[in-house]
Amino acid sequence: MFSAIARIFRTPDLRRKIGFTLGIIAVYRFGAHVPAPFVNFPNVQSCIDQTSGAQGLLSLVNLFSGGALLQLSIFALGVMPYITATIITQLLRVVIPHFETLYKEGQQGQAKLTQYTRYLTIALALLQSTTLITVARSGQLFGVTGIPECTELLTNDVWWAQLLLIITMTAGTGLIMWFAELVTERGIGNGMSLLIFTSIAATFPAAMWSIWQARGFEIFLLVLAVGVVVVAAVVFVEQSQRRIPVQYAKRMVGRRTYGGTNTYIPIKVNMAGVVPVIFASSLLYIPSLIAQFNSTPDSEGNLPGWVTWINNYLTTGDHPAYMAVYFLLIIGFTYFYVAITFNPVDVADNMKKYGGFIPGIRAGRPTAEYLDYVLTRITLPGSLYLGLIALIPLIALATVGANQNFPFGGASILIIVGVGLETVKQIDAQLQQRHYEGLLR
Repeated sequence: MFSAIARIFRTPDLRRKIGFTLGIIAVYRFGAHVPAPFVNFPNVQSCIDQTSGAQGLLSLVNLFSGGALLQLSIFALGVMPYITATIITQLLRVVIPHFETLYKEGQQGQAKLTQYTRYLTIALALLQSTTLITVARSGQLFGVTGIPECTELLTNDVWWAQLLLIITMTAGTGLIMWFAELVTERGIGNGMSLLIFTSIAATFPAAMWSIWQARGFEIFLLVLAVGVVVVAAVVFVEQSQRRIPVQYAKRMVGRRTYGGTNTYIPIKVNMAGVVPVIFASSLLYIPSLIAQFNSTPDSEGNLPGWVTWINNYLTTGDHPAYMAVYFLLIIGFTYFYVAITFNPVDVADNMKKYGGFIPGIRAGRPTAEYLDYVLTRITLPGSLYLGLIALIPLIALATVGANQNFPFGGASILIIVGVGLETVKQIDAQLQQRHYEGLLR
């Protein structure tokens, strides 16, 4: 292992790529701690120290920004606008035929889709920065109202100061997009995935230290042991796939013979990735958001019945009702997202076009039905796996007392393991090109 790492740094091209990637990551993390203009930084830090952080969807955004959201830094929005824009663009392919046509055009069409994603990212950054500043002005950013520092997060409340804050945070999102593209072109791995990886990994030491401080060394060791088991399980499932064999018939084109090869279609157990967890978290935040705008008590000092029910059952993650709804939403969104991203009819048509067939299955419609049957069966354990992994932080919140950003579970562990495996594979492939011996054995 150590000799393989030494070969990485002895390879000039690979050493340059890794150095460039680490440099971009360092700049990104530095920007996450630079406060935006007109932000009362001492009050923000005092409020962070006295509270457990934001709740609901804001906690997810804060996780993906590496804690920059609650610090109201120039990179406060992090990569969340780009993630949302990418998901929306994928969903629009089903609704808008032009988007699906561009996707099938190859590199040129996908470049156009990427351009649309960039425009949508900037629009979402404008919207989210406006919302963030409005929430910060109201004192609801940290979900508490009794702390004076949390109501005075901005030093200047005039319109032009707010406009400058919106422009700064939107420009920060654009700069993050540029960083990600630079890493993808000149560095190693996928740039946006690595920035998300860095943001989440940056919260691990503080989360583990808070568990040690609050629950003691024994619970800390127990959490570490659970973390090792969870990481091993996630690696095992993320690498698991169902391989459907495919044979290509021989055909003559001129004097050349094509086809006659055997291959397979890899269908992963978790084809949806982390998207269903993000969908479910966002949808569960909507009821509590609506309840916040209807929290005015009546003449007797009582809140409306439905607001009280939402506050009791659908706001805190340690309630069994919240966990059950969250688990069911993840299962439903997993099936929904897999159905959008994998089209058995298109796969069957492409196989038939190039003379491919599954042994024992007729080409065309029977192949599409067989693929749909396999996909439906394999998505069930994948959705249950996603639901169980997403419940780990909520169970930790109810038992250990950790916050919802518990490091070994939910979206964080899925992204950490997935991006880590993909980056190691890319480094391994580049080593094999130069030394005939990779990083992995």
